[in-house]
Amino acid sequence: METESEPYVRLATLRQLHQVVADLNTARSLADTLQAVADGIVAGLNYELACVNLVRPDGDLVVAAFAGSPAAEALITGRVGSRASWDRRLAMGQAWGDLRFIPHTEGWVLIEDDVPQWHTEGPAPRFEDEWHPHDRLYAPMYSSGSRSAHPGGPPGSGRELLGVISVDRPRNGRHPGPWGREALQMYASQSAIAISNARLRSNMQRALVRLEREQQALRASEESFRQAFEYAPSGMAIAEMGGDQHGRLLRTNDALCRLLGRPASVMRRYSFADLVHPEDIGTLLRTSAEGGRAELRLGRRDGTYVWVSLRNSVVADTADGPRFLLTHVEDIEERKRHELQLAHRASHDALTGLPNSAELRSRLSARLCERPFAAGAAAPEETASGFEPPYEYDYEHEHGFGFSPAGGGAGPYDHHVHTVAPTGGDIDDGTKGLAVLFCDLDGFKSINDRFGHHTGDAVLIEVARRLTTGVRDGDTVARLGGDEFVVLADGLGSADAADLAVRLRNAIIPPIRVDGRAVRVGASFGIGWAECGMTVEEVLNSADQRMYIEKRSRSKVHRRAG
Repeated sequence: METESEPYVRLATLRQLHQVVADLNTARSLADTLQAVADGIVAGLNYELACVNLVRPDGDLVVAAFAGSPAAEALITGRVGSRASWDRRLAMGQAWGDLRFIPHTEGWVLIEDDVPQWHTEGPAPRFEDEWHPHDRLYAPMYSSGSRSAHPGGPPGSGRELLGVISVDRPRNGRHPGPWGREALQMYASQSAIAISNARLRSNMQRALVRLEREQQALRASEESFRQAFEYAPSGMAIAEMGGDQHGRLLRTNDALCRLLGRPASVMRRYSFADLVHPEDIGTLLRTSAEGGRAELRLGRRDGTYVWVSLRNSVVADTADGPRFLLTHVEDIEERKRHELQLAHRASHDALTGLPNSAELRSRLSARLCERPFAAGAAAPEETASGFEPPYEYDYEHEHGFGFSPAGGGAGPYDHHVHTVAPTGGDIDDGTKGLAVLFCDLDGFKSINDRFGHHTGDAVLIEVARRLTTGVRDGDTVARLGGDEFVVLADGLGSADAADLAVRLRNAIIPPIRVDGRAVRVGASFGIGWAECGMTVEEVLNSADQRMYIEKRSRSKVHRRAG
């Protein structure tokens, strides 16, 4: 029988318990803590064998540590018992507080279940409290927390099970008395705290390692981005989004600074809106708001503009903070110049540089619509009441013969300015219209035949120059083909058109020197008028017919040249 009446025995046991509990708190890892729990049973609580079964994340229990028998340790360490089998064991036998004792008379039914076991055979007990090799004593370890609110509930109800300590073969060969049971229960409680702390330290260490790795990866990523940003062969910029400083450049790389001829310190004073060409500001604003790609012009330090391709990406801060605009700037000046050259070649005559036949028809078509101006209606210059209409911006006068919006049916929002023609014939009735002057050179064929195509080409180039010099900036001079030219002049009356034809004819007549030789050509002009309701071909044919009438009306001697 346990000598619990002897105070010095209890004191010695308490000292041993204090020492083994202290050892639990010195273990550095979870594995060390579990082994310290098992060793403490053998060293401080006078049992020959101790096993620590730890609850896994899936709920089953694994033998995590063993003390007292290397052979048993090698046999069952790492083996797993199902949670159902353990719940069955913890509900059997006698409850000693949180402890559970299953005598050999009841435990024989557990020999064949899946819980790892180690026991030896032995004789039947000789007295009532003698320990039998098939006796089982379990000390459940619960996480710290309140006990079940139901006093009659099973031990540990309402708390999370962390594991179970199983002990065997007390050194005195007897069942533990009240003091031994209390000591084992206290030790199980302290072991649960130590295991929880070890897990917490392990989780913290893993979190710290993971955090350090993430920080290292972040630093490596930032360094990679910095190098890719700084040393990119094309321009890169980071701009602010939102707030009072929206669009301000926060950072630019060397390639962008070289492209625009501005140092990085100066670039930080600007936004792209400060640098973009005025005609491209709308494109920039759409691209900045929506992201994506755009082609526009940016200003250099020397005042020139360079064509670039902007590719924007909106970057959100990881903490849902300010957003930034990452912009890739690619120099496309050479490609753009090539595209403009191709477009110019497609719409202009290769010899003279004047608009060709297709471009002439395009510009003329932009001024015409299928709806003729109604007879008897007020002219575009004045209303029926005699008052001038409100001023309306004329895109054609500003930009030459540009494209107008396609005209449909008339309506209150029809902004098409109808093209009308003078109706007085050679008499100027005050109507201003779009004059079409069809020019055919006289005597050009004989120059080609006598002096060759080289001289003929030089004559055509000079005639084109003289025609262009003789018209206004907003007028169009086009080469229709061969030795035929067409002049479009808007806002002229009948007398104005006739005067223009005379001036241009007189500009062409003076001798043209080619390779030291002076040659002369004449010119016949036919004046037609563009009017809504006519097609482009009808307008050109009308001017062509008038030119032939004018050519036949003049004697051959007046048309002779060479």
